[in-house]
Order: sequence, then C-alpha cells, then structure tokens
Amino acid sequence: MTTQQLIDQIQQKKSFLCVGLDVDLNKIPPHLLELEDPIFEFNKAIIDATHDLAVAYKPNIAFYEANGLKGWVSLQKTIVYINENYPEIFTIADAKRGDIGNTSSMYAKAFFEDLNFDSVTVAPYMGKDSVEPFLAFENKHTIMLALTSNEGAFDFQTLKIDGKELYKHVLETSKTWKNSENLMYVVGATKAEYFTEIRKIVPDSFLLVPGVGAQGGSLSDVCKYGMNENIGLLINSSRAIIYASNGIDFLEKARAEALKMQQEMAAILNTVQ
Repeated sequence: MTTQQLIDQIQQKKSFLCVGLDVDLNKIPPHLLELEDPIFEFNKAIIDATHDLAVAYKPNIAFYEANGLKGWVSLQKTIVYINENYPEIFTIADAKRGDIGNTSSMYAKAFFEDLNFDSVTVAPYMGKDSVEPFLAFENKHTIMLALTSNEGAFDFQTLKIDGKELYKHVLETSKTWKNSENLMYVVGATKAEYFTEIRKIVPDSFLLVPGVGAQGGSLSDVCKYGMNENIGLLINSSRAIIYASNGIDFLEKARAEALKMQQEMAAILNTVQ
C-alpha cells in the first residue's frame, strides 16, 4: 500500500483509527474457546465488526508467538483474511524487530513477503544497518520506535546528548538513511507535549500513536500537536475496543467503542478540512 492510498482511505472513512489485535486467550469470550482456532475466530469477528470504522489493524506479534505454532497459524490466517476481504486496510506487524544485516533482511522477508504485511515496527538501537533492510521493500513501510509511552522511555529516549534529547538525534539521523521516505514513527500519546518538537523534524511522516484511552493519552491533544496537512496520524486502540466485553455481545460492544472513536476523529477532521 502506498502512503497516498492510506491517506485516501482516511479521507473516505473520516477515520485514522488503528485497531490493535492483541489477543489474550484469557480475555476473549469463553464460548470462542470451544472453536478450533479461537484466536482467528475472535480476530475475524472483530475485523468484520469494525472494518468500516478503522483504516488499520495491528496484531502484536508477541501475543501470537506466545501460543507457539498455533499462534503463527492464527496470525497468518488473520492477515490473509484482511488482505483478501478488506484490501484497503493498512496492516501493521507490531514486531519491534531490530537486528543487523542478514538477520534484519530475514525479518523483513518474513513480515513483508511471507505474511504480506504493509508495515512492521522496528527498534533503532543498532542503527541504520538494522533498519535499512526493511526500507528496501517497495511500497512497504517501516515504523520506527521514536518516543514511546511507557514509563521506562525516560531511561534513554529523553536523555540529552550535546544539549539535545536522544530521540531527536534518532529522528534526525533516520532521515539520512536510504529509502527513508518509507519510514513512519511510533510516538506515544502520553507524550503529547513532545509532538510539536517531533513535527519540526519529521513534518510529513505518519506517526503511529498508541496510548489513547486506557493509557491516559488524549486524542484531541495528539491531533492538536501532531496532525499535519495529510492527517499523518494512526491512532491505535487495542484493549478499549477488543475487550469492551467478553460476553456474547462482544461484537456489539467492540463496534460501539470503535464507532465512538471514529466519530471523535470525524469531528476533528471536519474542523481542519
């Protein structure tokens, strides 16, 4: 998927919602556990209920790896289902990979070719030779961790080097890498006050923003400081939507939560367009 196709979808749906598919077997409706592949059946149901309200889905790979081979099968079935039934949807493998050379090339092949995701999250700690192998794939996107929403983010990301925070050095350096136009960045919603500074460095890039809702991030603040002329935001919501209920009404509750977010986004879009 090209960036323009993503922008077009945002405009058509009046939404920049990304639904995180972080499936925990201990939290899904118990009646699904009787099925052959409860993870896939849960995902399929959530996707069918929300696809007209969301522009992206983001499986967190750890939740699938934790279930061994069965988890990988569920992941593959999920991405195939999205690609075949809702090809306009932008898909994100939340894998946070980050190794060098051939290892990164193999990770990239796994997610971009074998599983056919549109994008993958990566950690930049090992520098350009851990990220550039992902950037080499045409019409695929690499979403690099920039400033995260967890408490430990302050351990390293905001440390000052020569008077400038480390995350700013990372952002600036990443723009010099080959095919950097394929980069997007993860910026946590709980760091809304930093968006203005981030936009000075990467004014045109898409930002994947976790942390709205359950983690306390404000949608209006993120949009106020982080939105650009092409919207440039993907707001992720996982638990608030997919675990809105674990009863037989889980689909209705999930859709209601997604609709609530989409309506907030539509209202914001109507004020800026």
